[in-house]
Amino acid sequence: MAKRNMSPVKVEMPSQDPLVRARNFKEVASGYTEEMAREEALRCLQCKHRPCMDGCPVNVKIPEFIQLINEGDYIAANQKILETNVLPAVCGRVCPQESQCEELCVRGVKHEPVAIGRLERFVADYYREHSEPKPHGYEKNGRKVAVVGSGPAGLSCAGDLTRMGYEVTIFESLPEGGGVLVYGIPEFRLPNDIVKNEINQLKLDGVKLETNTIVGRSITIDELFDEYGYEAVFVGSGAGLPVFLGIPGENSVGVYSANEYLTRSNLMRAYDDRYDTPIRHSKRVAVVGGGNVAMDSARTALRIGAEKVYIVYRRSFDEMPARIEEVHHAQEEGVIFNNLTNPTAILHDEQGEVVGMTCIRMELGEPDASGRRRPIPVEGSEFTLEVDTVVIAVGTNPNPLIKSTTEGLDVTSWGGIIADEHGATSREGIFAGGDAVTGAATVISAAGAGKVAAAAIDKYLKEKQS
Repeated sequence: MAKRNMSPVKVEMPSQDPLVRARNFKEVASGYTEEMAREEALRCLQCKHRPCMDGCPVNVKIPEFIQLINEGDYIAANQKILETNVLPAVCGRVCPQESQCEELCVRGVKHEPVAIGRLERFVADYYREHSEPKPHGYEKNGRKVAVVGSGPAGLSCAGDLTRMGYEVTIFESLPEGGGVLVYGIPEFRLPNDIVKNEINQLKLDGVKLETNTIVGRSITIDELFDEYGYEAVFVGSGAGLPVFLGIPGENSVGVYSANEYLTRSNLMRAYDDRYDTPIRHSKRVAVVGGGNVAMDSARTALRIGAEKVYIVYRRSFDEMPARIEEVHHAQEEGVIFNNLTNPTAILHDEQGEVVGMTCIRMELGEPDASGRRRPIPVEGSEFTLEVDTVVIAVGTNPNPLIKSTTEGLDVTSWGGIIADEHGATSREGIFAGGDAVTGAATVISAAGAGKVAAAAIDKYLKEKQS
């Protein structure tokens, strides 16, 4: 048995030089080697009470897969993860482990926690590189379930239902599967091939993917029940409706929602000269917001040629919702942070083209309903930021299409589908989860919601049959 590694810090993961990667779309980090993975795995204390698992929305058996790394059985380690998580290569890259599983790691009490996310990525990548994809051979029960949306919630729900024996069809509005994983997260953080590989495994296991199908337009949920014979429907359609600031000048030429900006770059390959997809190649870009989407937008702007990129965020670094790692990477690459700053208007010339953005400095007051300190304008602190492009990344809401075409489906005032803790909605047989219910959140929380809903759908259909 190898000796436990009591190093206080994680094994560092190799990555591109910041000044080099800021001008390409290759993945920032190259991942652990076998030696690095074994060294990091030996930092795990194999706690009997497994606190790390309490922080995982999909209940990955973390100590067990790490022990299999210690034993050198990386294929089995990946299979152990797959028992509860159908997206290990994705989650290993984009999950906020620092606020979930790693936050509860015993090693993290005094030092750095075990690098659970990096180890998950390692075994998923090892499996992909050293194994031939093959179906798991799940026995089918002949019953049909429809899934709306192929983002993390939909994929997770479909994967679990397929394992239970159901015939599952995913309906996706875009020409490629993956939802936010392919249109919202840049290649340098999550390569599209990684997502395609995870989806291909689900297809091998029997999941059908119908792209270019807008539920609510191409087909309604009622038609899925009445004409196509589906016995239950899971709505995991995400939150793709952009939120804007409501300030003067937002209709100027050169103002994007982050959704549009990232979709043009990520899904439509606007960054690649071989594709004729228009995107604004700017010199000075302001990205408004402080979440992961804002970081992705700012870092994308650098990579398509911007000379200066600013993050404009009304609170401080401490309140910023983006992952610490993403903020750190953006800083390394040269993104300029204007924190405690709020936009007041977008300026444009006679042709309607963006030429600047007026802003005001902020200070933090008492906490608001979210628990974060409320930003308050500082009188007389107005200034103008000279930019030619503005990207608004302050959040998204669910698209109202599902609600408007489905009778009896209750929603919140902001458009989120109302569902209970098991994903059940006000309509019998319709379940929902992920961003369509909560508004924009994390990939892993959406995957967890899909997993919970799959169990509830299985229970519902079995009770209906008996």
